[in-house]
Amino acid sequence: MFDMLDFLRQEGVSGRIVAEVEKFRAQFPVEGPLSRRVPDPRYLYYGKDVWEEAITALLCGENLLLVGPKATGKNVLAENLAAVFGRPSWDVSFYINTDAATLLGTDTFADGAVSLRKGPIYRCAESGGFGILDEINMAKNESLAVLHATLDFRRSIDMPGYERITLHDATRFIATMNYGYAGTRELNEALASRFVVVDMPAITAEGLMKLLKREFPTLKDTYAAQLAGLFQDIQKKCDGGELSTKPLDLRGLLAAVRLMHTGLEGNRALELGLVNKSFDDFERQLVVDVIRTRLPDEIHYGDVFA
Repeated sequence: MFDMLDFLRQEGVSGRIVAEVEKFRAQFPVEGPLSRRVPDPRYLYYGKDVWEEAITALLCGENLLLVGPKATGKNVLAENLAAVFGRPSWDVSFYINTDAATLLGTDTFADGAVSLRKGPIYRCAESGGFGILDEINMAKNESLAVLHATLDFRRSIDMPGYERITLHDATRFIATMNYGYAGTRELNEALASRFVVVDMPAITAEGLMKLLKREFPTLKDTYAAQLAGLFQDIQKKCDGGELSTKPLDLRGLLAAVRLMHTGLEGNRALELGLVNKSFDDFERQLVVDVIRTRLPDEIHYGDVFA
């Protein structure tokens, strides 16, 4: 498994903070089946300041709310944090029908008796896991109210008909939240007050180049720089209102480079990964124009990869 603590040192994260993480991991070791739930991240988050803020908050026993626009690496950071602390993680995807039973558990009939089928929040609480609450502002506020006692100083879960459980000392919750997506709503103030909020900055060109080079070690430096610049050009046009955020897709950029690596001509790959994310002909042409200012009309494997 990749050494996340060594990665933090390379990113310049404070040695004192890294030492505190090592103490945490020694205090709460993970063994047995739970060890399979400790993430082994494919992608890494780059950004020293955000790393230090997020790790310090978790060391202090706080829960995190990662907020920000699209393509800022919220889910990557959440997974990375579970790996850094060496904790099993449970991913909870929120949607309009998420309710208490989805989160905590529900009665089920097995072997002639009624028993509790534990939900992800319950399992996370008793196992000292990291609960990753994805798109928390897509769920109804009423359903999230069941988390109030779990997320504040009480750190407990009351299940009707069952014993109250107290959260394991290592349990933490990391929520993510996008602005302006369809189906999202304002986060209840009572719930928001139970998190420390990290406002995620846009990925830097340097961070994006590191991400590209780690994912594609043979990618030439010149093309890594041009692809990072292309993504930032799209981001600037989105910020200026010239484009919607649909083509601002970091996953799409990585997919396009993967297609290039497999042998597809570069502009066709970028069309599949970025251009076609917009369903408006005029906007698609604007994205093509942005690509043309950065890259040649034809891009082949030998141009991009060593």
